[in-house]
Amino acid sequence: MNLTIILHAGLATGTILLFAAVGEIFAERSGILNLGVEGMMLLGAMAGFSTSLATNNVWLGLVVAMIAGGVLSLAHGLVTIHLQADQVVSGLSLTFLGTGLALVLGEGLTGQTPPLIPSFNVPLLSAVPFIGPIFFADHSVLTYMGYGLVPLAWYYIYRTRPGLHLRAIGEKPEAADTMGVSVYRLRYLYVWAGGCLAGLAGATISLSVSPGWYSAQTTSGQGWIAIGLVIFAQWDPVRAALGAYLFGALRRAILDLQGPAVLLGFTNPLFINSNYGFFLQMTPYILTIIALVIGSRAAVRNRLGAPAALGVPYIRGERGL
Repeated sequence: MNLTIILHAGLATGTILLFAAVGEIFAERSGILNLGVEGMMLLGAMAGFSTSLATNNVWLGLVVAMIAGGVLSLAHGLVTIHLQADQVVSGLSLTFLGTGLALVLGEGLTGQTPPLIPSFNVPLLSAVPFIGPIFFADHSVLTYMGYGLVPLAWYYIYRTRPGLHLRAIGEKPEAADTMGVSVYRLRYLYVWAGGCLAGLAGATISLSVSPGWYSAQTTSGQGWIAIGLVIFAQWDPVRAALGAYLFGALRRAILDLQGPAVLLGFTNPLFINSNYGFFLQMTPYILTIIALVIGSRAAVRNRLGAPAALGVPYIRGERGL
């Protein structure tokens, strides 16, 4: 089991979770819980794949994937912000809607090969011992974009006035409204931004990390992992990035353990052709379930630092408790 290969693969795979988790952080920081990440990712994966295939332009495919995820998220915004419906029910419905649309519109795409996101080495940095081959060699453009997204998201949330408004509408929306901040408009904006990033995460799968369209198996539950990751990360982009890359490396390590991996120079027979390898594959999902159970308890969420108004519809004129 080669550590360099595992970490390298973890960065690529973790980029999927990174985009989805950062998008969900923006949405939840604004006070809107969106459990429809899986559906938006799957629709984005299908939209990006089909557009890239039809136009022979992978960059247009990425744009369309983001638009697809963003449009679907606005449906959630309409139901939860304007109609003030239950955010959990709406999010779950969004997952079913996105999955259904992707399966219907993606009919016949399996087995075809569109243009894919190019990979390249970063000059000079890729030659740095150990670090270079892991971080800067043979990665796609999207992986490098992920490196830049994390500090930008952190700086935006914690060091800018729009970021202050974002935190305000998620903590005390009535106070923000009193100060002239448009709670409804900003919540729509950040729900839409989260949907765009979820769509980009889906396209990252189908056009880069695991190229192809495999119906519902394309995302393999990674949208749910991203939601759990937000709780683990305590709604912080930097922690989310660390968690995303860790999950990515864990998934690659599990694959190596189930195959003819080499441990310390010796062939590892422990999980080769084993009927119990699926227990290892369950590990990321078990951790996700634990995070979601923890995050469902209000008292625990408060201790973890969840936005105070997360999941609570804002009605102008009502005083916050």
